[in-house]
Amino acid sequence: MKTIAKILLTLSLALCGGLSLGAQNQKIDKKNLVIKEWNTDAKSNAKFLDHVTTYNADGQKLEESEYYSDGSIKWRERYEYGPNGKIAKTLVYDGRNKLVNIKKYEYNEFNRRKTAYTYDAKGRLKTIKVFEYLTQNAE
Repeated sequence: MKTIAKILLTLSLALCGGLSLGAQNQKIDKKNLVIKEWNTDAKSNAKFLDHVTTYNADGQKLEESEYYSDGSIKWRERYEYGPNGKIAKTLVYDGRNKLVNIKKYEYNEFNRRKTAYTYDAKGRLKTIKVFEYLTQNAE
């Protein structure tokens, strides 16, 4: 569903003149951007907000939220950035705006995620995820 919403957003931007479909490498300027993704119920034709992503003046993602069809919030994530300009911490909240977990990230010398640590709301370590990057030679 999110893919369909993103396609619809791209097409509507193109029709409004905000994006050229002919320019394959052109990216949407995310500075101070808010992207709202809407769903429409096929039976009732009722339109409802599904997902919202907010970016700051530097084009960095600040917050992401997902909603139920009745308009109540399912979850929310808030992003904090480190000096390298990469996401340093993600704060995850439930539908009652209660902190559920905290994710902290480390990056390798190529500025790619190396390790992700997930903590519960009390700061206790829950999981450690290690990222491995492999290249495959085309033959």
